[in-house]
Amino acid sequence: MMDWTDRNCRRFHRLLSRRALLYTEMVTAPAIIHGDRARLLDFDAAEHPVALQLGGSEPAELREAARIAADWGYDEINLNVGCPSDRVQSGCFGAVLMKTPELVAECVTEMQAVSPVPITVKCRIGVDDQEPAEVLPDFIAAMQAAGVRRMTIHARKAWLQGLSPRENREVPPLDYPLVHRMKAAFPQMHLSINGGIADMDTIRAQLEVMDGVMVGRAAYHQPWQVLGAADALWGETPPFAHPAEAAAAMRPLIQDHLGQGGRLHQVTRHMLGLFHGLPGARGWKRTLSEGASKGGIEVYDAALAEVVQLQT
Repeated sequence: MMDWTDRNCRRFHRLLSRRALLYTEMVTAPAIIHGDRARLLDFDAAEHPVALQLGGSEPAELREAARIAADWGYDEINLNVGCPSDRVQSGCFGAVLMKTPELVAECVTEMQAVSPVPITVKCRIGVDDQEPAEVLPDFIAAMQAAGVRRMTIHARKAWLQGLSPRENREVPPLDYPLVHRMKAAFPQMHLSINGGIADMDTIRAQLEVMDGVMVGRAAYHQPWQVLGAADALWGETPPFAHPAEAAAAMRPLIQDHLGQGGRLHQVTRHMLGLFHGLPGARGWKRTLSEGASKGGIEVYDAALAEVVQLQT
């Protein structure tokens, strides 16, 4: 979710759900060590619970990045061993690390030594010509032996050569039964499932087997249908009864962002799917897409009027 789940996106998503665990974009360990830490790590306290997603393959670098991040107060630090993007492969981290579980174990051991919060791992079921039914149990066992207690498993292989990152999210077949068997094989591990999960009925069905469900693009493109209903999973009433209420609640946050010199589109680009499948969705999306890069709060009000008029 690089370039997607930034601070503006997470603030919006937190408004929709009080309980869902949010993740940052993946940040590399060298970037944290040598880059603008405030820009990379700052977040609003209202975003809690929120996890920092790290990328890297050098144990010493990941240890230092985790030590630095500890001062920011994240609820979890997640090591990404599942991303197949070209940028990740060129740095020898992400899904390619599925081939070296002993290195991943060393990385998480170093991170745990300096982190006051849990170190978790997100992985694929395998990469390239690996046989998932063979490598995945061994990988999980290695993480468990290293002290990891929570993992998220994307139920697809990653093909590091021959498929684009987008194709890697769609072409390799999903193998939910294999991931389900991992929960049975590792009952003391908190295991979440990821991949191809796009609606609340599927989420509920998965939670009958798994400890958790991670939803990426569906939560981004259809936030009301996923996050807007998520708190009911905890037996709580969701914050809003209609997405127009959520849009209205975002208005003062957007005004604050604009008052600090921000641009409207930096927030609203994450909100285009709020009314997905509902009356007025096309007008909302068109107004923001066409006007948010140049306009201010008046553009947001016009977009919201497209929807509200149809509800009254």
